Amino acid sequence: MKKLKYSIQLILYIAVLMFASACEDNLNDPAENKSFTEGTDYTITEDMDLPLLGLYAGFNDKGWPNNPLMALRGDDVNAGGLGDQQDFAETDKFNYNKDYWMYNAVWEDEYADIFTSYSAIEQIQLYQEFASNKAVGDQYIAEAKTIRAWLLFNLSRVWGGIFIPENSDPSNLLVANLTSKADVMQFISDQMDEAIPLLPDMRPNERTDIPGGVTKYTALAIKALANLELENYQAVADATSQIISSGGFSLEPDFYELFKIGGKLNNENLLEMQFSDFGLGAGDNKSYLFAFFGPQGWTPSVTGAGDGWGFWEPSMKYIKFMLDRNENVRLETSVLFTDRGIAEIEKDPNYATLPGWISNTTRSGDQINDYARAMFASGKHYLPSNELTPGRTDYGTNKNFTCIRYAEILLMHAEALTQGASSSVMSADDAVNAVRARAGLAPLTGVSNQQVMDEKFAELAMEWGTRFYDMVRLKKYDELSYEGRTFNADLTFLPYPQNQVDLLPALQGNN
Repeated sequence: MKKLKYSIQLILYIAVLMFASACEDNLNDPAENKSFTEGTDYTITEDMDLPLLGLYAGFNDKGWPNNPLMALRGDDVNAGGLGDQQDFAETDKFNYNKDYWMYNAVWEDEYADIFTSYSAIEQIQLYQEFASNKAVGDQYIAEAKTIRAWLLFNLSRVWGGIFIPENSDPSNLLVANLTSKADVMQFISDQMDEAIPLLPDMRPNERTDIPGGVTKYTALAIKALANLELENYQAVADATSQIISSGGFSLEPDFYELFKIGGKLNNENLLEMQFSDFGLGAGDNKSYLFAFFGPQGWTPSVTGAGDGWGFWEPSMKYIKFMLDRNENVRLETSVLFTDRGIAEIEKDPNYATLPGWISNTTRSGDQINDYARAMFASGKHYLPSNELTPGRTDYGTNKNFTCIRYAEILLMHAEALTQGASSSVMSADDAVNAVRARAGLAPLTGVSNQQVMDEKFAELAMEWGTRFYDMVRLKKYDELSYEGRTFNADLTFLPYPQNQVDLLPALQGNN
């Protein structure tokens, strides 16, 4: 525990970044740890894991705007209105403001961890010079590359062409050139090829040194994701086949519990950001700010449990799509209903009679009251109040944030096969039906690409913007033009934050 606390302190190295923040004070801290390497004795090789632990600490300490901005623009989710984040709501409608503080904050936070990954690699290499077992250092470097690949992947999906730094010195961005999205994705794929043979051959939750740390299969998953963006479907099939054939991963039987405390370090998870209150009702607490996603003014089953901010709303389009499919467990898990929202659905004559289970009270006993900003809230970002550690009241405290799970691997595998790839490991039908079986749906035969995409919509809604990026990749822009929105290819990427354009020559003239 002492080593972990020390490693978290190392993450202050990110303050070296030259970027200026337009909003949050914590992004404007002085470079307190600029002399990160001074006084380090690299002959003490048992400390070689400290830079890596520092990187994990940073990865698990994301700013709250990062995921909402990355995941906002699909037809599965809407921004909650009537708040002080009007530019967030406008982004959801594809009206982008390059001066919006959130764009800059997310750019800075992701690059902070990217530079930390480079620093961790450099530090590990210095320890390796004195290490008798250099293979351990090789594994640590591979872990850092894998985390860095995930960061670059998300940045490039949001902004397209981005910088791929060459080392830990942020000032190099002053002379760096932009790398196109396609080249970023190829870089990620190549980096994962380097990392895969050096990483542990096990599930993340099987690691005892760093429980939940990245493994060979995390890297394979990121390789598959990058090649999906490249539309290199055979590479997707090959990578997902290796994950499937390992036999190590399985779908959590209870979809509802997957997104609760029972989903932490689950056999389904290939990558997750980890948080903990250490089982204590007071004191140390490492938590994500899930309040952004939560409903306002609820009546929790545990008196005193805090509510959310109301800025995140599953779309009516998604809800009706799920009702049309007679979905139960995935709809119940994904959407928290208010009475106002239920009444709004019922205004449509096609949905005048809803299933009896639809209620403003969750199966865990929390009542979702009407609130002004939204008619629905996200169940995937919801932790029942009765799962809070007694003494903790903040919304979602102690819940992990899942990044990649096995269900997505199965559906990417099926998608690749319906796009012409081949695999002897599992058929597209079997992959899709494994996911459908958990949802209580009948199996399909001869699945089409459209059926796979529908399954991804149902399964992965509100997770990392998967739906938006799928529709963009497949050029199904009409799906994103919904509820008064109009989308076209020119709106695929956010503009670079003006703060960064003012600082970095390569961005100038590229908005």
